[in-house]
Amino acid sequence: MDLIPGLPHDIGLECLIRVPYDHFSSVSSVCRKWKAEMELPEFRRHRKFSGASQSLFVMAQSRVDRDQSGTGARKSSVNPVYQLTICEPETGKWSELLPVPGYSNGLPVFCRVTSVGSNLVVMGGLDPVTWEVSNAVFVYNFVSATWKRGADMPGGPRSFFACASDLDRTVYIAGGHDKEKNALRSAMAYDVANDEWVQLPDMAMDRDECKGVFHGGKFHVIGGYNTEMQGQFGTSAEAFGIATWKWDLVNDDFLDTATCSSICSDGGDGRLYMCRANEVVVLQGTTWKIVTELPADVQSRTTDTWQGRMFVMGCRRFGEAHKAYVLDLKNYKWTNVEVPEYYSGPIQSGCWLDL
Repeated sequence: MDLIPGLPHDIGLECLIRVPYDHFSSVSSVCRKWKAEMELPEFRRHRKFSGASQSLFVMAQSRVDRDQSGTGARKSSVNPVYQLTICEPETGKWSELLPVPGYSNGLPVFCRVTSVGSNLVVMGGLDPVTWEVSNAVFVYNFVSATWKRGADMPGGPRSFFACASDLDRTVYIAGGHDKEKNALRSAMAYDVANDEWVQLPDMAMDRDECKGVFHGGKFHVIGGYNTEMQGQFGTSAEAFGIATWKWDLVNDDFLDTATCSSICSDGGDGRLYMCRANEVVVLQGTTWKIVTELPADVQSRTTDTWQGRMFVMGCRRFGEAHKAYVLDLKNYKWTNVEVPEYYSGPIQSGCWLDL
């Protein structure tokens, strides 16, 4: 059976791959064959190869309240409500994703957001009402435009852990702290397709508030601190090799400054990039080299990279509206992305998808 009756399969596929991502659910509901085709990894690869794919940045972002006094000023909320925002940097379009089921009061605070194929994965965080640690996992399928509940993170309460995805099938987590604020060294992998968790070997060090990035076939866990150091960040990192299924030796001097390494990502060009102070730096060998300065109004920011570009969103100081920029990693030129006021609130985590 052809994808479109009367047309060769290849021509029918060329039609399907040009459907905008926000129409995926409507088109995939037409028939089972279309839905099955659109859920294949080959469908996404064909879209990308043909230049039809769309790049999105999805972030857990608080909504902006307005002061009701009539001045029109921004109003800081004591308990901000976080929702999922979608930004399309290439078109400047902003929108809001369907809420996570059961969280009408907003996303879990400090939850981790990452992507796997055509899916968005939201895990962990603190319940916005009870402040209890959540081990819940939710997966949003962009083809069907639906949420499903995944298998909970095993091993008891875990907060502020490193999290990264291979973008294809698996999410990796490590470190963080338990309900007694003890730093953890355990690590796990979540197979999104099979909805299964696998225990990984422990890291050499316990790391709280560490950061994760998937780079060069390895899950890198960067920085953080042990229980005794409480908030005094270190400079070390360690990497888990997927092929070897073991951790490399600890690199004690991975970072040249003991700081919260919240902004480290794979640039898609074989190199690691990081936002540090007011600079963008790239790792060359064992040295971080400055490539450009950050725009002055995004000194506090969230970022990620995709296809040779870096998306940065932040503000100059607490309480100000967030601005957004895209950095071309070939010529290090910044492009401003207009941000509607409704989407100019603080961000806790984010990731990019190529759909």
